[in-house]
Amino acid sequence: MTFRLKLLAGVLAVAGMASIGAAQGMEGAAKADAAAPADDPHAWLEEIEGERALAWARTENARTLGDLQADPRYQRLHDQALEILQARDRIPFVTMRPSGLYNFWQDETHVRGILRRTSLASYRTDNPQWETVLDIDSLSQAENANWVYKGIQCLPPEERRCLVILSDGGRDAVVVREFDLVDGRFVEGGFNLPDGKQSVTWLDADTILVAREWGPGTMTASGYPFVVKRLRRGQPLEQAEEVFRGTPDDVSASAFVLRDAAGTVHAVGGMRGVNFFEREYTLLTDGGPVRLNLPPKSAPVGIVDGRLLVALQEPWEAAPGLAFVTDSLISYDLEAWKADPNGARPALVWAPGPRQTLDGYATTRDQLLLTILDNVRGRALAMDYEGGQWRTRTLDLPQNASIGVTAASDENGQAMFAVNDYLTPTALWFYDGATGALETIKTTPPRFDASGHVVEQLEATSRDGARIPYFLVRPREMRMDGSTPTLLYGYGGFQVSMTPSYLGTTGRLWLEQGNAYVVANLRGGGEFGPDWHQGAQRENKQRTWDDYIAVAEDLVRRSITSPRRLGIVGGSQGGLLVGTAITQRPELFNAAIIQVPLFDMLRYHTMGAGASWIGEYGDPRIPEQRAWIEGYSPYQRLVPGRAYPMPFVLTSTKDDRVHPGHGRKAAARLAEIGQPYYYYENIDGGHSAAANLRETARRLALEYTYASKRLVD
Repeated sequence: MTFRLKLLAGVLAVAGMASIGAAQGMEGAAKADAAAPADDPHAWLEEIEGERALAWARTENARTLGDLQADPRYQRLHDQALEILQARDRIPFVTMRPSGLYNFWQDETHVRGILRRTSLASYRTDNPQWETVLDIDSLSQAENANWVYKGIQCLPPEERRCLVILSDGGRDAVVVREFDLVDGRFVEGGFNLPDGKQSVTWLDADTILVAREWGPGTMTASGYPFVVKRLRRGQPLEQAEEVFRGTPDDVSASAFVLRDAAGTVHAVGGMRGVNFFEREYTLLTDGGPVRLNLPPKSAPVGIVDGRLLVALQEPWEAAPGLAFVTDSLISYDLEAWKADPNGARPALVWAPGPRQTLDGYATTRDQLLLTILDNVRGRALAMDYEGGQWRTRTLDLPQNASIGVTAASDENGQAMFAVNDYLTPTALWFYDGATGALETIKTTPPRFDASGHVVEQLEATSRDGARIPYFLVRPREMRMDGSTPTLLYGYGGFQVSMTPSYLGTTGRLWLEQGNAYVVANLRGGGEFGPDWHQGAQRENKQRTWDDYIAVAEDLVRRSITSPRRLGIVGGSQGGLLVGTAITQRPELFNAAIIQVPLFDMLRYHTMGAGASWIGEYGDPRIPEQRAWIEGYSPYQRLVPGRAYPMPFVLTSTKDDRVHPGHGRKAAARLAEIGQPYYYYENIDGGHSAAANLRETARRLALEYTYASKRLVD
């Protein structure tokens, strides 16, 4: 079973459901200020499906598409992107299950995708024989729906009965349907949950635990559930029995079930999301609820070798004389913990060294696999609990690369690792834990000519003196005269790490033309652990923006590029990052790609799932915290009489995580003050701004056509 640490701290659910932020105790205040202020002339654009707003979006789309698609480069870029995205020789990553290896696949024939199955022996060949299990295109056609596959959750240990998660157009809200994985059909009379933002987990073959909307007063201000109920086979939703409830002042609630590799259930509980980063865990026992004595920034993550694993995102003194540093992984003797959950004594599994962080982990039947970042470069470890202690072996995988566990088996000690860097195509390594053997079983063919480029890791100095590393991918023979068109990517939030990954489409559409690409490792991210993130939250969020500007200034100082040739790009939190950059230092850039952004930060808590993120940014309803946010909120900082680099704003109507009103209002504000811009809104797509590979190819072609017009021409 595979687990990940650094996706988004607090992500809980089967549908990409973010942990919830706004305090329900402020419900009156939230409702009072939910209406847009009277002095905001663009507030009507917050009505997602409003007739006027959609007509505005379509008009903007027509203008943008008319201009960018008329560029002679557009069609070539589109075709190149689609060729790469739909390439049949790309690696089909799999999940290892008792009935075979499963892969979800999209190409020019299967636009929405198919879930398919093969054997390990067949998978190891150059041309595996696949059996289609579920065809999302056919299902969509039969039901006249625009289904987007969001994943599958199967009941251990057989993993035959599964819950298929489907989204309308890519939204976070999903439907959940029971599916027989072996027979390849939906179960007649099986579990079938209607559309909603929800999380589900199997308890046993006839029972699931569900957090969803159960009626008035059961959803948080962010639109997520905080009531968990037990639903038995054949029961209608209204007869489900409540088993756990957060409080109205919490952010969300969900259920957790702790199983070992054999599928045996050792504990069942409920989780309260106090804010995006802090949680409280309660065991549901026959003797009543037992709250676990764990620090708020921690999580039970799995069981292996008779040990319960817990990840810590903050320092913790578990007992007098027993302290653990931030980012440690600890474990308990499972039987001792079950006998006395708050009396059992934990032991250290792993702790970070300087500039290290725990990036991810997985469990096989009898082994713990860790991937760590060491100065933003990957390493992998295999760990066994023997003779009362953890024994560690470093796996012999390529150095100076990103390493991630892509599959792990609960039946045996087998696992797979993906290894790549910016210029090296992804290789899939097969690992046999029984023998320790590692071998490459699949590789991605090169998607672009990387021979003319090199990668460097450099550092900039931020305003407060902090050292901010960044990766520069540049032409080998680049002239250091500031003439190289350069795109600078960043994120810098929610403890998400920006690690090297193969630049397939970027290499073909951008680097091959002699251009450069930069990825900044900003505070607010997770590249150096929780402290790196927590040092740029809330009142210190300006540090993230300062770090990004510092990297841009460093690129100019080194004559790698110049403001005329420098563009910036980011999505979601990264879209906010780009918005702050062009409003705080507009003269430093000539292009800005702003994807599915946050932008009106004084109202973000009222839009979409925005209240989820108060733990990251602060609460605009509290005067002191509003002052932090008001200092950088891009929407309010777009002012007349100041020249901004002409941005390209992209969003999605179906994005129910970051409200499309942010991007819409950004464009409308630019129009109001007479500044040029491009705006494109995908009617489908969800938070990724694309529901399938064709939409992704169109988005990439639009972005790189824009970047070429602004930075190359």
